[in-house]
Amino acid sequence: MADESERATQPVHRGKAAGWLSKVFERNTTGLNWPRAVMVLDITVVPLFVFWAIGYEQYLLSALFGVLFTALADPGGRYGHRAFDTSLFALIGAGVTALGFGIAADAWGWLVLAAFLVTLAAGLAAAFGARRFVNALLLNIWFIIAVALGVGLDKSSHITSYTWAQVLAWTGGAALWILVTFLWWLIRGRTDSPKLFPELPGDTSRKKLTPPLIMFAVIRALVIAGTLALAYGLDLSHGSWISIAAIIAMKPNLEQATLVSAQRLVGALIGACAASLLLLVPVNETGLRLFAVERGLEVVALVLLMHGAGIRFWNYAFYTAAIAAGALILVDLPQPSDYAAEGYRVLWTLCGVGIGLIVMLLAGLLAKRNAKTPRQTT
Repeated sequence: MADESERATQPVHRGKAAGWLSKVFERNTTGLNWPRAVMVLDITVVPLFVFWAIGYEQYLLSALFGVLFTALADPGGRYGHRAFDTSLFALIGAGVTALGFGIAADAWGWLVLAAFLVTLAAGLAAAFGARRFVNALLLNIWFIIAVALGVGLDKSSHITSYTWAQVLAWTGGAALWILVTFLWWLIRGRTDSPKLFPELPGDTSRKKLTPPLIMFAVIRALVIAGTLALAYGLDLSHGSWISIAAIIAMKPNLEQATLVSAQRLVGALIGACAASLLLLVPVNETGLRLFAVERGLEVVALVLLMHGAGIRFWNYAFYTAAIAAGALILVDLPQPSDYAAEGYRVLWTLCGVGIGLIVMLLAGLLAKRNAKTPRQTT
């Protein structure tokens, strides 16, 4: 009887697992936006060829994220209003870039402190509306990537990187997007333009910071600071992948659905595994062949980012995978790669995703407790 009951429960568990996976990878055919994806690729190709031409590929990532994140932060509407908002975003982003690359060579304690403060400030930005919170989250992610890239470049003996040049690259990327929107505004006859990503929140109304939201902002800040302490305090090989995986996997707010959280986790893992496999390509390559392979991987990273822009609302798991893979390839491309390095990358990604999962579970418990409290007091 026990064997029969066990056999009866196995199909149920398999059905639940299959149903969960089908929901995670469920696709919305109306969410595809290939014109937007092609536009992103067309714009990002400009800094790619510029830095190829001048021979300073170490500044490419700052320019690319300057373009992409400024496009994401663009509110659309009247040009004067959007130009002010994107310029302000670019200015703050330049400061974040200077901070990230400026302290990359300092003691790891400064990295931890800066990560805590930046992540906390990004979490508390929810008080200024959903749109500004999303913009702050973008800058938070860029800070983690900038620190990782800065530490990697500092360890490289054959690549020289200057903080002021990284800031200039970020500002140039943001300025490229502002210039493109200005030209498009003129072509349209000076009429208002819609947002490139209209699906992102546009609410700018002030909100009260509730104790659970403040607590969750503090928890996220502690988690990111802790992952940086692990990565750089212990000098882990490719340890920056812990922090990047954690911030990608963690949901930005308490109200986000469980399904979206699972999609972020699965997407982060898929993206990390894909990036690890692609970074194996340059192993044992030297000279001109190594140069060609690295340039090819930069193109692959741009194509992945392009797909991320196109499938953002087609499937969130695949979107997260594309963005994570593209970012991780560009972050670790200047660093030597071997089979042991790929093992470390996947291992640290698993650790970062695991940390993100634990934080989301704690946040869920916190949200449930907060929801029960008013009913108990009435």
